[in-house]
Amino acid sequence: MITKNTTDQVDVLIIGAGPAGLMMAAWMSACGIKTRIVDKRGTKIFNGQADGLQCRTLEIFDSFGFGHRAWRDANHMLEICLWNPNSEGVIQRSDRIADTIPGISHFQQCVLHQGRIERYFLDTISKSGISVERGVMPTKMEFDESLAEEADAYPITITLRHLSEEEATPKQSATSANGAGIEDGLFRSNMAADDTEDIIRKAELNNKANTVEVVKAKYVLGADGAHSWVRNQLGFKLEGESTDYIWGVLDIIPITDFPDIRMRCAIHSASSGSVMVIPRENKLVRLYIQLTTTNAEGGQKFDRSQITPEYILASAQKIMAPYKITYRYCDWWTAYQIGQRVGTNFSTRERIFLAGDAVHTHSPKAGQGMNVSMQDVKAYNLGWKVASVVKGQSDRSILKTYQSERRRIAQDLIDFDHRFSRLFSGRPAKDVMDEEGISMAEFKSAFEKGNLFASGTAVNYGKSIIVVKEGDAAEQGDGSDVATKDKSLQISSKESLATKLTIGMRIPSFKVLNQADARPWQFQELLKSNGTWRVIVFAGNLGSPRQAEKLATIGKSLGGHESFVRRFGPKPNKNETVFEILGVHAGRRQKTTIFDFPEIFRTFDERDGWDYSKILVDDESYHEGHGHLYDNYGIDPEEGCVVVLRPDQYISYIGPVDDYESLDKFFSSFMIVQADP
Repeated sequence: MITKNTTDQVDVLIIGAGPAGLMMAAWMSACGIKTRIVDKRGTKIFNGQADGLQCRTLEIFDSFGFGHRAWRDANHMLEICLWNPNSEGVIQRSDRIADTIPGISHFQQCVLHQGRIERYFLDTISKSGISVERGVMPTKMEFDESLAEEADAYPITITLRHLSEEEATPKQSATSANGAGIEDGLFRSNMAADDTEDIIRKAELNNKANTVEVVKAKYVLGADGAHSWVRNQLGFKLEGESTDYIWGVLDIIPITDFPDIRMRCAIHSASSGSVMVIPRENKLVRLYIQLTTTNAEGGQKFDRSQITPEYILASAQKIMAPYKITYRYCDWWTAYQIGQRVGTNFSTRERIFLAGDAVHTHSPKAGQGMNVSMQDVKAYNLGWKVASVVKGQSDRSILKTYQSERRRIAQDLIDFDHRFSRLFSGRPAKDVMDEEGISMAEFKSAFEKGNLFASGTAVNYGKSIIVVKEGDAAEQGDGSDVATKDKSLQISSKESLATKLTIGMRIPSFKVLNQADARPWQFQELLKSNGTWRVIVFAGNLGSPRQAEKLATIGKSLGGHESFVRRFGPKPNKNETVFEILGVHAGRRQKTTIFDFPEIFRTFDERDGWDYSKILVDDESYHEGHGHLYDNYGIDPEEGCVVVLRPDQYISYIGPVDDYESLDKFFSSFMIVQADP
């Protein structure tokens, strides 16, 4: 065995290159953080896996610059058809509902192969020199807790083993006569045992490909799946329960007379189980098929080796009868047991974090697995916080909000999934007297209510050092108190100034025009994921002397020599942006110019001249209509307001236009002075 003598040092080491790990890597890439990302699996990206993309996930993709690629390549799902048994027990379409609640986002739910999604991430992180090191797995972790609070320390030591191609390639099932060579996902299923120790033992016997190296890191993210090695090293557990139901998944090009095969469908048979139909790209259709319970006849444990693509198809055919369905091409298949679990802890001393399936598992039928791993439950929430601390911009206190914000949301997801899975897996009630059966009216109601939750747009973070809202921070989070401790820096928001915005939720998107060139934008398009805090001044009607005076007052304060923009801004000679000051007015664009705004909104560069991108107007577009931003945010143009957005587009604070003091106190509670005023 060859051991590398050098010891590498990185700011962030990411273990696991699935969606959660790649989302974290995207943040590190965008923020210029020295990062390595490793994965024990080889170079091959397998078909199948997660495929649903919810509204919020697409908004996040757009903020990283590749949302248009996913939106273009994916299959869009616009309608859900509900199929239930009639009085004779024959399935029939009973209802149609919108797949995505109209108006909640400028995106709708769609589906796309996970390998394609991972490719977008890989292309994005490669721009900063980050690449996934495949066939690499950790074998030892040491954590010097005495260094945990030293900002520039490298308290975590990880030993990495480089595997051979054979060791890094998961075994594929060859049980299907009809599907020889079909890729399967059983190696990632919760019905398969963890193979980490087997890989380590095999690698120890291999003296050809093996090398070992030691990496010292400031922060580590364990995004290594439900069998997480990192979680096991920390001694944390997943708590929850599993149902008795086994589900199979087929990705096929169907040959069928079922009329709604290109719609998302929830099909309940009278007594044979349920199927969810998910139409995908390239004529593919994914079928989630209820197979059996985990107990076979006589109380024996069900033998998962019996599950083959043919077995899964036969179950689908029984459920969908009298309609016929078969296939000649199968792209991928797997099986899983429904389980809902959430981690006891999300981090150790805010140095070693867990994300994705490492801290939560649930059924995939609500389209939340990959979305939750990537977006707000895990890596998207965490990435900008770690980057800000590594760069010395923010105090480490903000890292405590990761668990307080996300464990509460994860538990809400588990509760939702538990109810939804029970309704989906249960036998339909024969009539109102059938108490053991599932009410189809209740199922539809849960489906409709669940759509908002599943979209990712309903996430509402509790009070904390970075969310200024009323109430108790511990009660609104996971029980830990993450509010501002210094009473002299405690402030209050005034949500009445923007009655349709909610502090703690992501800011919704509507059309707005650039003042200088009249180009229309979705407002979220301007909020790139680059680690920047946004201070948005909704100046209102500048034809009002009162509003013009407020704008002049806040502009002078923000641009002043002792402003928090200067104190907490980038370190000298650092080419980065900590704050972005945006102005949005509600007057007529033709009667206003950028020079009606203070210079802080239109900074000047000796080479590039004035910045024309930061002043916007809520007005009519020649070609794309009126976004009515002020109306949709509930902002009075004769009053205006200031909205502070976190780097992940969530609302931190709402206050009066000219209340600079509250803004200064807010940022002073957690940000670090970078340079003398």
